[in-house]
Parts: sequence; C-alpha cells; structure tokens
Amino acid sequence: MVYIMNFSWLAVLIMFWGGFYVFCSKFKHLLIILLGLEFMVLSIYMNLFIYMGVFIYESYFSMVFLVFSVCEGVLGISILISMIRSYGNDFYDLFNLNKC
Repeated sequence: MVYIMNFSWLAVLIMFWGGFYVFCSKFKHLLIILLGLEFMVLSIYMNLFIYMGVFIYESYFSMVFLVFSVCEGVLGISILISMIRSYGNDFYDLFNLNKC
C-alpha cells in the first residue's frame, strides 16, 4: 500500500511539473498555455484528492476546488474565444496590451 501511495505522489508531481513546463515554455498559442494551466490544476486536484483520502477528511473542499477550477477554465476559454473573434487567431505574441 505504501508503494502505491508513493507512486501516486510521484505521478502527481510529474504531472504538475509537466504542466508547468508546458505553461512556461510553449507561449506561442494561448490554447496551449491554457491546456498547461488546466493540467497543473488537475494535478493539484489529484494531489488534494489523495491527501483527503489518506487522512480521511471530508471531500467537500475538493468539490469546492473542482468548481473553482472549472470556473477558471471557462473564463480562460471565453477569453480565448473573444481573442479569436477580435484578432482572428490565438497567437499570444500578437496580444499585447501596449498597443492600446
């Protein structure tokens, strides 16, 4: 059982750092940035779920975290859609606030 828990923690850690790498290095398209961010949030949720399962806490907090992460994802997609409608593509390089 301990080996499975260590493997779960390691898998979540690898998922988080993979999402962080995508979030920091692939900054040409906004959709890839949002996918990296959602992957990081998913790994944090899995970490929270494992933590709540080990210490037998109530999983109400993990449900609240999941609701906020879904709201964050919807907000990111709405920004992406408005950017595509305004500029015609999702290149993050063209989205510069200094042009105003």
